[in-house]
Amino acid sequence: MNEAPFEAAWSRLAYHGGNLGVARRLFPGAPEPWIDLSTGINPVPYPLPPLAGDLWARLPETDHLAALEAAAARQYGVSAGETIAAPGSQAIVQSLARLAPAGRVAILGFSYAGHERAWRAAGASFEAVDEIKQLAAFDVAIVVNPNNPDGRLTNRDALVELHREMAGRGGRLIIDEAFMDLDRRGQSLAPVLPSSRAIVLRSFGKTYGLGGLRLGFAIASVDLAAPLRAALGPWPVSGPAIEIGRRALADDLWLEETRFRLERDAERLDRLLIEGGFAAVTGTILFRLARHARAEKLFVDLLRQGILARHFAGFPDRLRFGIPAGPESWRRLEFALKAA
Repeated sequence: MNEAPFEAAWSRLAYHGGNLGVARRLFPGAPEPWIDLSTGINPVPYPLPPLAGDLWARLPETDHLAALEAAAARQYGVSAGETIAAPGSQAIVQSLARLAPAGRVAILGFSYAGHERAWRAAGASFEAVDEIKQLAAFDVAIVVNPNNPDGRLTNRDALVELHREMAGRGGRLIIDEAFMDLDRRGQSLAPVLPSSRAIVLRSFGKTYGLGGLRLGFAIASVDLAAPLRAALGPWPVSGPAIEIGRRALADDLWLEETRFRLERDAERLDRLLIEGGFAAVTGTILFRLARHARAEKLFVDLLRQGILARHFAGFPDRLRFGIPAGPESWRRLEFALKAA
């Protein structure tokens, strides 16, 4: 592979997680099956229920979509009228950027790059700031909470205060809670969502291990709910996704068992990374971010062994790891870290 295509492929591995096709092309001799630790998706998905054939054959029913949104509202502790289903939270991110007039947008800290791409594509200026108080000066403020990739958690009271400062002059607050479902610390803004110019995003696929289903939710104040629904269109979610999502969101026992398992697995992964020479391990129970002086070399060493982690071009001393899926994935990761 000559230099230009190699660099283009390499940059795609930093663009977002899950690019196994690119990894295979870069390292065709790596052992199969590949282990994808580059995403923050629950490695043990919700068990798929049997589905009626007409869910695939018919357009989704309005009543069925309403039942899904009601199930999500109950799970998130909000009003059903505020809850909007979408084909993944990324679709909401892009819709919000197109709905708002181009202006000055800021995000708190180094965070999920999908927000910046969406707002810049819509013609807005975009920057990252270090302190939450700095966000109040912008037209749109974005806080990923817990943050991706480092797991930083912003206090809910600070978000309420930020909204108060912004709303008085027409600013808009977006809180991306894609990794909040499994967090026990009770800092979600959703249950106390301000009445205007505020929106919270939730990801179904990450928590329930069904990223391919493409399902996410917005909890929106009244002034934002109607235009967002219109932007997403009359059938925003497929019939099978509606049925699977409705059942999963009602299964509180599965969610609590999953939370408990992931808490133990995150602790196990921390020990493995520290034994492998990493330091300053942070994150959520769906991913861990760690520092290493030779992180870039370790990233390549892992690729040679068929393990895809997540690297960040702007932070070459850090790698992010998702939770391994089972005994064989744990064994191979432990062996690879020791070999590296």
